[in-house]
Amino acid sequence: MEQTLAPGQIIILNGAPRSGKSSIIEVIQDTFDGVWMNLGVDGFMQMTPARYLPGMGLRPGHHDAYAVRRGILPDCARRLSGLPVLFVGVRSPIETIMDRRRTMGWETGAPADAPAPRPVLLWQREVHTPGIYDLEVDTSVLGPEACAALIRRHLDNGPPPSAFRQLAAMRTTQN
Repeated sequence: MEQTLAPGQIIILNGAPRSGKSSIIEVIQDTFDGVWMNLGVDGFMQMTPARYLPGMGLRPGHHDAYAVRRGILPDCARRLSGLPVLFVGVRSPIETIMDRRRTMGWETGAPADAPAPRPVLLWQREVHTPGIYDLEVDTSVLGPEACAALIRRHLDNGPPPSAFRQLAAMRTTQN
């Protein structure tokens, strides 16, 4: 008997550190049918020998705010062309992210009422550029269960994902 293998569904959650991506992933893994693998930065950090850390933490994944633009997101979209990819923007206000950093024990080096450091603000902005998503969630308003439910509903009821097709068609501009 011949089997036809179809590619599995890919969900990419894109957001700044402490925006809530890992919490959403945990709910997806616990509640969605099938096997859902988390290939996020946190997992790679755990696999990386201590002598090479912070490793990927020095080079954020989906932003392109470097002296020379690398076209990281359009390149990623082109590489995944033809695969079922749902691209989800995970947003949270900077105040919530800073509170989560403090709660997790990250020393910010400033009082709780101080403005967010410039690199944090930059990443918060740039990680969502150009802002093309199939779905967006705000984890300051919705908990991880509600975010996962929105993702499930989008997968079940559409519209079909198109963000990665749009991103793949973007021209990469080198500065």
